[in-house]
Amino acid sequence: MKYQLVIFDWDGTLMDSVARIVSSMQAAASECGLPMPEAAAVRHIIGLSLQQAFPLLFGPLPAGQADTLLAVYRRHYMELNSTPSPLFDGVADTVMDLHRDGYRLAVATGKARAGLDRVLEETGLGRYFHALRGADQARSKPHPLMLEQILNELQLSPGQAVMVGDSSYDLAMAEAIGMDRIGVTYGVHDHEKLCQHTPLALIDDIRQLPHWL
Repeated sequence: MKYQLVIFDWDGTLMDSVARIVSSMQAAASECGLPMPEAAAVRHIIGLSLQQAFPLLFGPLPAGQADTLLAVYRRHYMELNSTPSPLFDGVADTVMDLHRDGYRLAVATGKARAGLDRVLEETGLGRYFHALRGADQARSKPHPLMLEQILNELQLSPGQAVMVGDSSYDLAMAEAIGMDRIGVTYGVHDHEKLCQHTPLALIDDIRQLPHWL
C-alpha cells in the first residue's frame, strides 16, 4: 500500500448535498433580507467555512448579522429544507472496502463538527473513520491546518496520506503540505479548477478510487 490514510472531503465528494446547501443558503439570505446569491456563487464557496464564505457571497457583514445568518442557514439546512442529500452511488461500499483493505480513513470538511457527526450517524459510516475535522475545529480550507491536525493525531507524514475532494480548496490545502491529491469531477468545481492543483487523477465515480490507490 502506497498510502496508509485516505482523507475525504464530505459535501460534494461523499454526500450529494450541494443542492440542499444552495437552496438553504438562498432561503437564509431571503429571510435575513440579503440579496439572494446565484446558485453558481453558492456552489463556488462550498468547502469553505461559512464564516469565510459569507463575505464572498454578501460582502462584509456586521458580526451580529453574520451570526444571525449562520443560525438561520443551519435551521434551514437541518430542519426546514427537504431537498434529499443522499450519499453518492458507491460511496458506502467504497468506504467499507477501503476500511476492510486496511486503509485508515478520515474526513476534513467545511461542515461544522456537529453537522459532520450528525450525517455520519445518519449514514452509518462513522465507525469506519479514524479521524474527523470540521470547519470549527481548525482554520478554513484551503489552509492545511485540518490536514496537519489529522496527520498529527494519527502520527503520519503527508507522504503517507492522500486527499480526495471535489473542490479546489480541498486540493489546495493538500498541495500546501505536499500531500498527494485526487479530484472528483461530480462535485462543485470543474476540471479546469481542479487541475490547477496538479491532482494525481480526476475520477468521475468514487468507485474508481481503489484503482488509483
